[in-house]
Amino acid sequence: MPLNDRQIKNAKPAEKPFNLNDGKGLYLYINTSGGKLWRFDFSHNGKRKTLLIGKYPTVSPAAVFFTE
Repeated sequence: MPLNDRQIKNAKPAEKPFNLNDGKGLYLYINTSGGKLWRFDFSHNGKRKTLLIGKYPTVSPAAVFFTE
């Protein structure tokens, strides 16, 4: 189930960085200082890659919604 604005705003920083999964490789990375970054994990030629999409709230959940 995709993340919504309320879930993202309620996510507070912790001692260690953590991810809120949005599905299909897309997640919101929350660092220890409270920064929130959209990231997308994928594989290319058998190697794992991570694409940094942008900061929340500059990039909204609707802007990073992927469909197949």
